[in-house]
Order: sequence, then C-alpha cells, then structure tokens
Amino acid sequence: MVALASGLAAACADRPPENPADLILYDGKVVTVDGGGTIAAAVAIRGGRFVFVGATNEARALAGPSTEQIDLAGRTVIPGLADNHFHSIGGGPGVDLSRARTLEDVASAIRARAASTPPGGVILTNSDWHEGQLKEQRLPYRRDLDQAAPDHPVVVVRGGHEYVLNAMALAKWGITTRTAEPEGGSIGRYEDGTLNGELVDRAKYLVTLPPAPARDAEQVIKDLVDEYRRLNEAGLTTIRYAGTTPEMWSTLQEIKRRGLLTMRVNVVFRIAATEDVDAALARIGVTPDDGDEWVRVGGVKLGVDGGFEGGWMREPYLEPLGRMGTYRGLQTFPGDRYKAAVLTLNQRGWRVATHAVGDAAIDLVLEAYEAAHTESSIADERWSIEHAFIPRAEHFPRMKALGLAIAAQNHLYLAAPSLRKYWGPERASWMTPMRAYIDAGIPVSTGTDAAVVPYPPFWTLYHFITRDTISGGVMGPDQQITREEALRAATMGNAYLRFEERTTGSIEAGKAADLLVLVDDFLTVPEKGIEEMRVAMTVIGGHVVHRAP
Repeated sequence: MVALASGLAAACADRPPENPADLILYDGKVVTVDGGGTIAAAVAIRGGRFVFVGATNEARALAGPSTEQIDLAGRTVIPGLADNHFHSIGGGPGVDLSRARTLEDVASAIRARAASTPPGGVILTNSDWHEGQLKEQRLPYRRDLDQAAPDHPVVVVRGGHEYVLNAMALAKWGITTRTAEPEGGSIGRYEDGTLNGELVDRAKYLVTLPPAPARDAEQVIKDLVDEYRRLNEAGLTTIRYAGTTPEMWSTLQEIKRRGLLTMRVNVVFRIAATEDVDAALARIGVTPDDGDEWVRVGGVKLGVDGGFEGGWMREPYLEPLGRMGTYRGLQTFPGDRYKAAVLTLNQRGWRVATHAVGDAAIDLVLEAYEAAHTESSIADERWSIEHAFIPRAEHFPRMKALGLAIAAQNHLYLAAPSLRKYWGPERASWMTPMRAYIDAGIPVSTGTDAAVVPYPPFWTLYHFITRDTISGGVMGPDQQITREEALRAATMGNAYLRFEERTTGSIEAGKAADLLVLVDDFLTVPEKGIEEMRVAMTVIGGHVVHRAP
C-alpha cells in the first residue's frame, strides 16, 4: 500500500497543472513591496497577472509544456517603476544642448546650426538641458548668444518655463525695455537695466515660435511607441502625463487598439489659466472615470506659479532677474479665478492636480482646496500638489486633513547650483522634503518632470536616498529616505496617486504582472550603484518588453 501511494503521488507530481503559468521567474530575490516587506524567490504569471509569489519549487510546479521559465540566478526583481509627472522623453527637435557642459559648448552648438541656416532664419534649441550641468553654473544670456549667432534670431528653450533670446530675436518680436511685463511673466535684465534676453513663464507668450516639423498621425504613433520602448529599457512601466491634450488621449487609444502599447498611461488634462472651465471640459470630451488598466483618465491639471526661476515665494529670492530683494517669483493664475476653477471642477466630479512650487503658491492651493472641500469632501479623492518644492510646517496637517497626495520629482538633482543661487542654501536644501512628507504621513510618489529633468527613474531614487546632486553636492541630508521608502514611493506611492493600488504597484498574487529584473541588487549595491542601475528585463502585463543583450 505504501508503494502504491508513493507511485500515485509521483504520477500527480508529473501531471501538468490544469491552468499552467505563462511565465515563471525563479531562484531570484523578489522584492515584493507588499505590506509586510516580503522577499520571495519566484513568481508565476498567467493571463497578465501574478498567480503565485513565493518559493521556487512551488512556482515551478505551475509550469506546463508551453510555460517560459527563466532562471534568475540570484538576480533582484522589483515591481515596475512609475513616473508621476511626465511630459516627454526629450526636449524637442532644436539644437541639442543635452551634452553641453560649458557655455562654450552651448555657443559652439549654436554656431554650428547658424553655419547651415540662412541669415535671418530662427535658431531654436531643445529644452533637454539645464544650466546646472554647465561649468559656469549660469544661463547663456543675450550677449553670449549675440556672439554665437549675430545674424540669426536665437531662442534658447530652457525647460517648460523660460526662453532666452539674443538681440536679433528680441528685435524680431519687438521686445524692448519699454515692453510691459504680462501678468504672471517676467522680462530679465542685466544690472545696467538692459535686456538680458530672459523671458520667464507668461512672458514667453511674447514670442511665437516657428511650428515644429509636421508629423502625420502614423509618425506620431511610431515616435510614441519608440519612446515607450526606451522608457521600458530604463525601468518604467507606468507614466502619468501631467498636463496633456485630448489628441494625446485619442492617439493612446489607437496605439492600444493596435496592440503596440508597452506602457501603462495615466492622463491628466491641462486647463490653462485663461480658459473657461466648462468650455475646457467640453473640449476634453471625456469623463473622470474613462479608461482601463492601460490608459486611464487621472484628472485635470492647473498651475499657479512658475518653475525654478518663477516659483512663488513668501520671501524674496536672493538673486533674481536683476530685482534684488523684491522678486518673489510669479503667480501665473489669479487667485480668485483659480479658486473659482477649483470649485467648478469639484462640482463637476473632477480630481484636481495643481502645479505649485513655492510656499506662497502652496498657500493658495490649500486655500482653494479647503474651499472646495467645504462644499463637497475631497478627502477620499486624492487630489494632488505637483512638485510642492517648499512646503512649510503648517502646511502638513492641512494637506493630511484634505487627503492630498504629493507628486514629487528630483529637480534638485539637476538644478542644485541655480536653486541655491535663487533661493539661498536654506530653501534649496529643504526643497522637496521627502523625509518630512513621509514622517507627516502624507502620501508621496516619485517622478522626473521629463524632459525638464532627464527621465531615468533610478536617478530619482538615488537622489531621494542620498540627496546627492549632479553638480552641487549633497543638499539637505536630513531629508534622505531609505531605499525601501524610495522604492515604495516609486511603485505603490504612484499606484496610490492613480487609485490603482489594488491592481498594481507591488508583486502580489492577483495584481498586474509588471516587474523589473535588475543587474545589481537595489537593496545592497553601494549607493552610487543605484544611480547607475541597469535593467536586465522589463515585464508589463506578463509580456517581456525589454531584454538586455
């Protein structure tokens, strides 16, 4: 009888399971980011979902004849990473300044473009760079650009909030020392009062840039598919477009319909300060609940202040645009109109995300959000503040009472020297205080604001863990967070922001099978290795979308 029982057990063990897994990864270190901090050895995936997370022998017992099995050989697996505030992978088709490291590099690149451009033709740069990467730690201003290309209008595009023009460009668009500054914008000057070419935020609207090279619908789709594959290679499985258009929504639907989508996309639509809210919602043409696990509506984005050089502060900047002691940044959305827009969006059932950099901007956002909350509770709606660079202690309990989420990015990593110059070391070192947010119990997520800041997600994690920067050293070490906290913010923190924590963000049975296989161990590699982390494999919805050579 004992021999018969043993024989039956062996036969059952050899019998394929009724519902075999599609993909099994085994003999690894699976950092699940579940509620208990579980480290597993293997996962099994079926139908785009994790069906088992645990020991290798149990996972492999779920294999059938057609199951792909991958020996991890001890490598680390983490959930797929997300970017909470993404625009694009690069800075556009203009003169590439991403590799410039000195002002002479900038000038040389512009001179090279001028040599192949007819006199009088406009020269644009891309925006995929920052003066923090330059040895001189400053912008190229009008006089620099005049020397590089005196016979061409030059517009240096810096991030999403600033242009710098040479003399010919200023003349082309009729900008002089007598030009009135638009509300929410600033026109920069040298110390002698002459124009330095700098146009900040709504002052950019004084310039009408040449249209980008025309792309038909097929080219747009091809470019996005290629972009998402590059993001997959870097470790991203989800992005959140923080301010985009109905046209992008339609394009994403078509990419998904064709089976070409390798990225989960959360779409937040932009409404400008000058728009009527109801007219804007009619233009957007979707409802707050539209979408599925691949492409979903995430809300509406508003903005109340500028960026690095225009964040709206309670106290003056230290060295701002030639107005020592008086410049406090830019309010880009009049307070009464902003509050009215927030109230209307809440009444219409829309979740609101607001760009707010400085402490004065956060004051306004909280005032408006609290007014909306008084009318109809937003406590369970996960409204957000985008960036939230300079919060104050009194902001934290108000944020928590409203159930807000903070969408944080690693701008300091790139721009540390400039921000220290603008705001002084105390404010710059406090910027994006992740330790304070976490200790206050406020949900945080991570991202980049690409292309304002380069898109690699491990640069973001490295910065928040170490507070190290590209060219400014360690700033605000008291705001360092642990590796586990950083990884949770990049995964479950993002899932929470999107109301998707039950379906993604961690490696647990029943959740979407999004994961990364890393070349090195995220939890134990020396800190600099986090910044240099390489992805061996990216899996989204159970499909391998990237394998390293």
